[in-house]
Formats: sequence, structure tokens, C-alpha cells
Amino acid sequence: MDELIYIIIQVLCFVPAIVFHEVSHGFAAMKLGDPTAKSRGRLSLNPLKHIDPFGTVLMPLMLMAMNMPIFGYAKPVPYNPRYFRDIRKGEAIVGVAGPAANLAMALLASAVAWLLWPAAQNLVNTSEVFVWFYLVFIPMFVLINLYLMFFNLIPIPPLDGASIIALFLPAKALPTYYRIQQYAMPVFMVVVILLPYLTNINLFGMYLNATAGNLANLLLPFNV
Repeated sequence: MDELIYIIIQVLCFVPAIVFHEVSHGFAAMKLGDPTAKSRGRLSLNPLKHIDPFGTVLMPLMLMAMNMPIFGYAKPVPYNPRYFRDIRKGEAIVGVAGPAANLAMALLASAVAWLLWPAAQNLVNTSEVFVWFYLVFIPMFVLINLYLMFFNLIPIPPLDGASIIALFLPAKALPTYYRIQQYAMPVFMVVVILLPYLTNINLFGMYLNATAGNLANLLLPFNV
């Protein structure tokens, strides 16, 4: 029963994390003059609008089964950079908007944890629901949002961090850079999932623990 509750909590943390991440991309693009995401109904908070069969469902389940940090991705929100006055700057702003949303949610959950810290000093006398909420849901929500933030900040196309690199590339290199995006992600995912399984060396998990894990411990009133 406890394992089922734990899985449900993971889902309840993961879904809003990826939804707000993607909606933030679309909202930033809209503010920069691009109506694409809004016209296609992708500014909705309805999770069904953003589900990617592999990134939102299969990949998190595979990582969960392998006892790796749970993260994934949703169906990318469409946008048209031609609407931006400065394409590279606009791409960077849209790219950073998603990780920024995850950081904001992690900070909000951490603030709730600190506000409830006095009430949590004597968990023996509190309800089981509060214990699950405080010791499982809140740290899980913080961690998953930080996992998504640091995962997407990796400067590999088509992750959000790649849009920052584009700021520093010469204009003539951009077409080639954008073309390789369609190949980089599948290769990256194979490395992330298969390499730890085949070699028992989880460099990606080490990266997330060193970044998201340590930041979560700094943000929360207790270690995760």
C-alpha cells in the first residue's frame, strides 16, 4: 500500500512540473509576439494537452524501475521564432522560461516546507496524511522540479540549455546547429538510459544528485 501511495505522489509531482514547464515556454513566446502556442491550445494547464507517450509516460516508468532520478519531458510547445525581433535572444528567453518555472515551483514548495516546519517538529502526534505530505510529497515535488530544471539546462539540442549556446554562435553556424537537434535527443536518451544499465556507471544520476540533490538540501529544512 505504501509503495502505491509513493508512486501516486510521484505522478502528482511530475505532471504539474512538466505542464508548467511547457506552458511557460509558450507564455514567454506569446509575450515576445508569437501566437503559435496560444492558437494551438498549448497554453492550457490540462495535462492531456502536453502528454508525450515516451517522455511523459514510458521514460519516467523506466527510470522509476531502474531506481534512477525521475524526470522526463512533455510534448514540446510549438513556437515560431520568426515572430521575435531578435531570434537568438528570443529563443534563449523561451528556452530559459521552462527551467525558470521549475525553479519557481521548487522555491514555492520549499517555502511551504519552512512555514510548516514548526508543526512538523512532532510528527508522532500529527496525522498520517500530514506525514506523507510533509516528508514525501514536498521533498519529491522539490526534487522533481529541480531534476527537470537541471536536465533541461544541459546544453545539448533540443534541450533548453542549447538555446543559450545559440546566443554565442555565428549566424552562419545556426542552420547546421538547428539541423542536428532532431538527432541529438534520441542519442542522448539512449546514453542516459542504456549506459547506466549496461555499465552500472550512472554519470547522469551523479550529475543530478550533485546539482538538484544538493540544491534541494539547501532549500529544505531537512535533508532529502
